[in-house]
Amino acid sequence: MGFSTGIVGLPNVGKSTLFSAITNVQAEISNYAFTTIEPNVGIVDYYDKDLIFLADIYQPNKIVFSQCKFIDIAGLIKGASQGEGLGNKFLQNIKEVDVICHVVRCFDDQGILRTGVDPITDVQVINLELIYADLELVKSRILKIQKKAESGDKLAKVEFEVCKKLLATLEAEKFVRTLNFEEHELEIIKTYNLLTYKPMFYVANINDNQLENPSNNKNYLELKQYLNKTQPNAEIIPLSCRYEYELSQLHEEEKREFLNNPDTYQSGLNKIVATSYDVLHYETFYTVGKDEVRSWLYKRGMDAQQCAGIIHTDFIKGFVRAEIMKFNDFKIYKSESEVKNAGKLYIEGKKYMMNNQDIVHFIINK
Repeated sequence: MGFSTGIVGLPNVGKSTLFSAITNVQAEISNYAFTTIEPNVGIVDYYDKDLIFLADIYQPNKIVFSQCKFIDIAGLIKGASQGEGLGNKFLQNIKEVDVICHVVRCFDDQGILRTGVDPITDVQVINLELIYADLELVKSRILKIQKKAESGDKLAKVEFEVCKKLLATLEAEKFVRTLNFEEHELEIIKTYNLLTYKPMFYVANINDNQLENPSNNKNYLELKQYLNKTQPNAEIIPLSCRYEYELSQLHEEEKREFLNNPDTYQSGLNKIVATSYDVLHYETFYTVGKDEVRSWLYKRGMDAQQCAGIIHTDFIKGFVRAEIMKFNDFKIYKSESEVKNAGKLYIEGKKYMMNNQDIVHFIINK
């Protein structure tokens, strides 16, 4: 179970620099509006230090990290939902991602064509284009089903009521994900692939000399205050895209010399992947052995049988039980036998609700 993160923002805010830093895929970076035409795509491993700890114990033939696909989507501009700046094509690219990473310029740079820093206006421009794109889709859907709904068609009537709910929200310039839906409504909404229903978080691109104390950046503070008022649960990550890029070009030994605190530094990649996990409600379980030590993504709230099916669909039908070790217990005892001797190996059935960082061995009836 992988996922994709789309990196969006206005032109020249640092999107492609960030993409190149976290993927090591060299995106074209230039000071003009539409550097990125076709989206750049990169697939990266999530550097999980706890998985590495397990690998150090088991010494497997292979270690497999969870992966994330990053898509650098061309800079949107005002009017994109109406086709400005090839906007329709770019908005279509966003529809394909699971989560949106919205990069906002909070740094001063006289060399950038678009002078002046105004993070709030920048956020409003992008978010309104996403809203307008969804509004067009919902209006189009209403035109298609209204007559059937008014004639008494039950399915069309249900969908029509959902569309009216969506229409009112979007016309008020609010995101669809701010609404609460019944299960039957969600089934309809998921088929629309609405941009404003997708989870989104923000990256505040600040100067590298403000990394230790982002609160010194007044643009970042203004953005944070604005999001706290308009999107109270929005995640915002302050980082320097340029700094991340420069760091990504160094070898590991050079990085350690470059960083003041290499053991505590968390890369932009890990911050972004961890935030993507959080907003998508993803967690991790591990499988271990001499052949392979591996991390697996699952949706929070999945049970043991469902998680077995992530490894192989046949495991759902053949599920017998799950043998579970908690990562923190294993970190103390450092071997399966010692965990078992301490009474910390748990035998669970198919309805066991998986917990983050469970180490699991599925027993399958073949």
